[in-house]
Amino acid sequence: MVTTNFKTYSELITFSTFEERFRYLKCNGIVGDETFGFKRWINQEFYQSQRWRRFRDEIIIRDEGCDLGVPDYRIYGPVIIHHLNPITYEDILELRPCVFDPENAICTGMKTHNAIHYGDENLLIQPPAERSRNDTCPWRK
Repeated sequence: MVTTNFKTYSELITFSTFEERFRYLKCNGIVGDETFGFKRWINQEFYQSQRWRRFRDEIIIRDEGCDLGVPDYRIYGPVIIHHLNPITYEDILELRPCVFDPENAICTGMKTHNAIHYGDENLLIQPPAERSRNDTCPWRK
C-alpha cells in the first residue's frame, strides 16, 4: 500500500498529548460508509483467529492498555486495536505485513475509535468539568 500520508506508531508517540495523537490519526470518514461492504465477514472471521489474538495482546501490552498509548488514559471496557493506515479485505486474505505490523497499530476505546474514523472530537470522552465553589447554586456567588 503506497500513500503519501503513511502514519506510523513511531511518529504517533512523538506527540505527547491525547489531543495531538487524535488529530494525527483522525480520518474524517462519514457515518454509515461501508468499509468492507458485503465482505465484512472476512474481517469478522479474521479477528477471531489465534494469530490476530496474539498480535492484539502484544499491542495491548505495549500500550499498557491506554487509549492511543497515552499514559493515564486507561481504557475501561473493550480495547480496540486500530490500524493507523486502513487495511483492506485483500490485506487480510493475503495476510499482508501491514495487518500485523506493530507500527500500524494502536489501542483505542470504542468512543476514540469512532471519533478517529469520523473525525469528530465531540465523540471523545470528555474530562470532568472543572468545579468551582457554588457552581451548582449560581445565586450564591
